[in-house]
Amino acid sequence: MIDVIRREAIYFWYYFSVQFEQIFFYWVLGMILGSAISVFLKDRIHNIFRSLSEKKLGALGIVAASVLGIASPLCMYGTIPIAASFSKSGIKDDWLAAFMMSSILLNPQLIIYSAALGHTAFGVRIISSFLCGCAAGLLIRIFYRRKTFFNFSSFEEPKSRDIHPNILIRFMKNLGRNIKATGIPFLVGVALSALFQRYVPEDFMTKLFGGNEAFGVLMAATIGVLLYACGGGTIPLLQAWLYDGMSMGSAAAFMITGPATKITNLGAVKIVLGVKRFGLYLLFTILSALLTGFIVNLVV
Repeated sequence: MIDVIRREAIYFWYYFSVQFEQIFFYWVLGMILGSAISVFLKDRIHNIFRSLSEKKLGALGIVAASVLGIASPLCMYGTIPIAASFSKSGIKDDWLAAFMMSSILLNPQLIIYSAALGHTAFGVRIISSFLCGCAAGLLIRIFYRRKTFFNFSSFEEPKSRDIHPNILIRFMKNLGRNIKATGIPFLVGVALSALFQRYVPEDFMTKLFGGNEAFGVLMAATIGVLLYACGGGTIPLLQAWLYDGMSMGSAAAFMITGPATKITNLGAVKIVLGVKRFGLYLLFTILSALLTGFIVNLVV
């Protein structure tokens, strides 16, 4: 029995160490880039968005809002108070919807993590997040042109935590918070990936996520809802699943439903939407994931 446990521990450590070595560089780079943007560029990104309200861009503003949402380094609980401030500055709900949706799905840190998945998955994640943001903005523009979609009445813009006068210390403190927030989920993700590679047969993953592509997209979207906890923690799992035969469309569906239905994100979004519009958000998320997955499988 002891020999069996020792053997399994050796196998687990092998898969864990291989996966860790493949992902660790991207995780560290993501930490550094995310903290740098948060400390040095966050206010500039948000001020650019505020300045857009002075320009008569119309629907084109949705495109810019989606791009800036991806560039924003804040989590959703940080994004919503900022969006409340944008709303007070005169930015319309369609632009805010694009900004918030793309911000939920992607941020600079997660972009770097996703590079570990390869060029195709990397490109799919960026493009699908951008287009989902644009789609959310366009739908609000069409159906809520004369009505208010968000309720920011209870939110005020938060005070920045990056206030130390020494710029290096300010950066290091932000980096420390990033590591503390993502370190454990990252290690858990690597461990789960090692367990999947050791104990789940490759042909099972192919049948689940790749053999029947429509079924695989549906399963990936569903698992994204149930499993997603942290962007960095899911990258090792996605990398292993793609290696074992997961279709790119299934990965795309997972990358949309996962962050969009993360518990902390759902809690934040529900506060500003209410029950009815929160239901519309969930419906939009599921349909976007499925449609994106089907299209990616056809194209890729």
